[in-house]
Formats: sequence, structure tokens, C-alpha cells
Amino acid sequence: MRTPNGIECEYFYGDYLRGRSREECRLLDAAGLEWDASLCRGCPVPGIRRANACQFIRLKPRVTRSLFSGFRKQVQVSAWCEKSETAVPEPHIGCGQCHPLPEIFEVKK
Repeated sequence: MRTPNGIECEYFYGDYLRGRSREECRLLDAAGLEWDASLCRGCPVPGIRRANACQFIRLKPRVTRSLFSGFRKQVQVSAWCEKSETAVPEPHIGCGQCHPLPEIFEVKK
């Protein structure tokens, strides 16, 4: 479903049937965090899910305030791979064990 910013996100849910106006982020709700529409603006989750469709990656969100953004709330994400049971340092790419890169993309020494 499209977020208030117009980006497709599998975790965003909006119920607008018969005049309702209920919106939520199911990823943040599952983590017990408060959601508001301004968090969708800089959220990295839709980009991660577009770049990495691995079924074993689990995202853990947290809401922080950054000094450089004027103490505006923003979502940060850490990732965990259930198959390799390791932390994923770069969620856009993945752990590297579930879906190895083809030889054409590997750096030759």
C-alpha cells in the first residue's frame, strides 16, 4: 500500500472504507513503537524491501532523533538473517550467504 509520501511499503496499512481514516505502520506496531505520518518521509524500509526481497531477513526498527535533522524523529533499522543467524551489516544487500552474488559481480584479485 502507498504511504502518505507516495512510496509503496508492505508494512503500511490504511483503512479508508466508508469514511474511515485509520493508518498504521505494522512494522513499528509490532515493535511497540508509536507511528505518525511524518516518519514515512525518511524511512529506509521501503528501499530495503525493494533492494532485498530475501525471505529470511528480519527488520528491527527504532525511532530516534538526529541532531543534524533538527531533532526530527526518524526511523532507523537493523537487520537479522534467520537462515545464517547473523546480523546483517548492510540490509540493502543482505548477509551474502542466502543469495550469493553471481561471478560477474565478484571482484577478481
